[in-house]
Amino acid sequence: MPKITDAATAIKQIKNGDTVMIGGFMAVGTPENLVDTLIEQGTGDLTVICNDTGFIGIGIGKLIVDHRITELMASHIGTNPETGRQMNAGEIKVTLMPQGTLAERIRAGGYGLGGVLTPTGFGTVVEEGKKTIEIEGVPYLLELPIKADYALLHAKVGDKAGNLMYHGTMYNFNPVMAMAANTVIAEVDEILEDSFLPPDSIHTPGIVVDYLVKKAW
Repeated sequence: MPKITDAATAIKQIKNGDTVMIGGFMAVGTPENLVDTLIEQGTGDLTVICNDTGFIGIGIGKLIVDHRITELMASHIGTNPETGRQMNAGEIKVTLMPQGTLAERIRAGGYGLGGVLTPTGFGTVVEEGKKTIEIEGVPYLLELPIKADYALLHAKVGDKAGNLMYHGTMYNFNPVMAMAANTVIAEVDEILEDSFLPPDSIHTPGIVVDYLVKKAW
C-alpha cells in the first residue's frame, strides 16, 4: 500500500537534476501543493514533462518563474509568456511536440512499448532527427517512449490502497503519467482512509501509486 504522508515528506526525495512529470491541462489537474512544496524545498535543474506551463504564478508556471526548470517537454507554452521569454533567451531548453504525440509517448513509456508511429508532423520540423517508417504506402514518424523519475499527480479521491479517481478535466495527463514514472506522488482532495473506492470508479490503480498526500486547502 502507498504511504499516506504530507507533501514535504513525499517531495523531499526529489533531487536537483531529476526528471519529473506533472499532470494538468492549463493548471487544471495540476497538484498545486506538491509544486509549491517543490519550490519551498529549493529543488532545481529539473527536466519537466507536462502538457503546458500553466500561467505566471499558477501551476507549473511557478517553477518557470523561479527558474527551477532547465529542460522542458510540452505541447504548448503560449499561456505563459515567461516560458517563451526564457526559451528565446536561452535560459531553458524547450522541446515542443503535438499534444497527442506527447500523450502517446508517455503512454508508450508506461506500457512498455518500443515507441509509437504517427503521421503527425511528417514533412515538418517535427520530423527532424527521427526515424521514418512506411506502412502500406503511408509514411510515419517513430516517436520514442518517455519516462520520468517522478510523476506528480492530482486526483479528486484516493483510498487507503492508493487507488485514484479523477473528476472532470483532472482526467487529462494524470492517468498516463501515473504509469510512466519510477515513483508516483498523488495529491488528492479527499482520502478514504477507512474504505475503498468502488472498482468501477478507479481510474489509476493503487499498485502504481507510491505516496498519497491530502491537499491543503
